[in-house]
Amino acid sequence: MTELARESMWGTVHRRLRSPAAWSETVDLFAILTAASLPWSTSLAAIFNVLMLICMVPFLDLRDFLRSLKRPICVAPIALFLLALVGTLWSDAPWGARLYAVNPTAKLLVLPILIYHFERSARGHLVFIAFLVSCTLLSVMSWLVFFHPTLSLKPPDEPASRGIFVKNYIDQSQEFTLCAVALAFPIVKLLQEKRVWLAALLAAISLSFFVNMAFVVISRTALVTAPIMLAVFGLLHLKWRSVLLIFAALAALAVVTWHTSSKLHTTIETFSTQYQLYKEKGVPTSIGLRLEFWRKSLGFFAEGPIVGHGTGSTRGLFEQAATGGPYKASSEVIGNPHNQTLNVAVQWGVLGIVILYAMWGLHLLLFRGDELANWIGLLVVVQNIFTSLFNSHIFDFHEGWMYVLGVGVAGGMVVKSRRTGEGAGEARG
Repeated sequence: MTELARESMWGTVHRRLRSPAAWSETVDLFAILTAASLPWSTSLAAIFNVLMLICMVPFLDLRDFLRSLKRPICVAPIALFLLALVGTLWSDAPWGARLYAVNPTAKLLVLPILIYHFERSARGHLVFIAFLVSCTLLSVMSWLVFFHPTLSLKPPDEPASRGIFVKNYIDQSQEFTLCAVALAFPIVKLLQEKRVWLAALLAAISLSFFVNMAFVVISRTALVTAPIMLAVFGLLHLKWRSVLLIFAALAALAVVTWHTSSKLHTTIETFSTQYQLYKEKGVPTSIGLRLEFWRKSLGFFAEGPIVGHGTGSTRGLFEQAATGGPYKASSEVIGNPHNQTLNVAVQWGVLGIVILYAMWGLHLLLFRGDELANWIGLLVVVQNIFTSLFNSHIFDFHEGWMYVLGVGVAGGMVVKSRRTGEGAGEARG
């Protein structure tokens, strides 16, 4: 390389390092990489997220950013983190357990940052496309692993690992359900615009996710929440006649799937069989344990209804309540009651519940509108609310980051769209 070429290269690098637009593009790139890597790797998603945050620093307008944090949609997630931090003061758990329990809430601090950035970026849609493409590739890999289990990175003797390449069937089902239902909106819009071939392509991708869940593997949580998410779409974006026709078609498809998919049949049957084993013999089945966790958690909540028992106190409370004897379900100890509301209630009482539900409510209201970003953001919140009946998905790594990315990116896009619309309205006036 000649000296002139080297000088030119370093000059280009120097100009980009001094360019706010270049740093903003880099932030977008790392946000896209975070979304693309999330279905495959927690480590990569965490690394890309940290790099994304670092790249925001050099040209961050601190005054404008701090002003943006005063909005209720940003205050609520920050308040939940601060409550977890302050809640360490009245907890009886060891300090290691208290600080460890704060960690799952820290991701909520990234949500206002994403809203702020994607108010100013025009590439938010690429984040969602990256996630969709990544999940589509994972679906293909899931089929390959289903027919050739040796390709899986999971231990061959691990339960429910058939058809799972990485992570677990709960995370995979969450991703596939979100993508499958989210595609309903652009499919309808494309059909209205007579862009039939593109609509058909997206419909095929959406259907492929449902087929994978029907014949390869699906979580019970997804089985319950998918119809709710579809119902939300129908009520918001379709006429009643269309809703009835689609409902009839889905009912017919469900009957066919029920008689052809042994996997779906088995998954549904576990609801009753696991409940009976728990109720009659105290066997620690998945459903039985959840019921046991919920029963005990309600008792813990009643003991400290206002501010709870403090951050990280859950495991210690379960240890104290564990009993011996023939019923093994009652002796299980856990730090997560598998219900987001109860998880918050045990640690921070009514105060925590109010903040959690305020955050969900504010984010639902944020996504009122008829644009794609509104629909994606709304769907992310709806999915999180209903899946959190059976899990603590705000605090879980994978589903928690799905919420932060989905609400953060879509929220920024929605706020930007409204500001643009208000500006155009004032100009016309």
